[in-house]
Amino acid sequence: MAERGRPSPARGVFETLLVRNGVPLELDRHLERLSASLQELYGEALPPTARTLIAASAEGIELGRLRLTATPTPAGLELDVVTAPVEPSHVLPGWEHAVALRQLAVPGGLGAHKWADRELLNEAESRFAGALALVVDEDGTVLEGSRGNLFAVYGELVATPAADGRILPGVTRRRVVELARESGLDVREQRITLDELPGADEVFLSGAVRGIEPVRSLEGHASWGPGEKTGALSDRLLALWTAEAAGQGAATG
Repeated sequence: MAERGRPSPARGVFETLLVRNGVPLELDRHLERLSASLQELYGEALPPTARTLIAASAEGIELGRLRLTATPTPAGLELDVVTAPVEPSHVLPGWEHAVALRQLAVPGGLGAHKWADRELLNEAESRFAGALALVVDEDGTVLEGSRGNLFAVYGELVATPAADGRILPGVTRRRVVELARESGLDVREQRITLDELPGADEVFLSGAVRGIEPVRSLEGHASWGPGEKTGALSDRLLALWTAEAAGQGAATG
């Protein structure tokens, strides 16, 4: 049985992918992560129909999101796909769409799986008046946002919380780490505390649909302005995704 207030594994796990011109972006890496979760949580292999189901569902979508949910049943894993259009301004959004964060204490974090059960986050954000949840452990360690991994920029250093089992090892997080290192930035996966975060020059989230999303404030702690490195990394991610959607260098795991 799941701990009180924590996600229930019985509801399954899911992956959300951005689809551009009928191409589900970063598909191999999403399936790799989903496969690992299914094996660890349920001792089940990813059904071989998953890739075909995603490809068929993505056909004809110019810009949208695709959600594949895998739910454990007595008969085995059940797969379900839901798609929806995405507003272009929500993908790699500019500063005018920067988000506000509000801390949410979750002892031990939400873990390394993308749970279909999001009631804890949804209930919190219904009280947050438009702010997104920033999950924080009981010792003050900053973990992740409700819809993306967290990055903090300190000069030439780009820091992100370590994938130590308390956070989702995001597909886009992994890609941003690679792009930042290719750009010559010092990237470190390390502990970031609530006391340290206000000292950052820039803060952003990374996620599969929005890509890189600038953060303007953390309620009661700090506020930030537009960031040069956030913008540069967004441009690099846009170029990579555009090439993948055009079939000119699909990203693989």
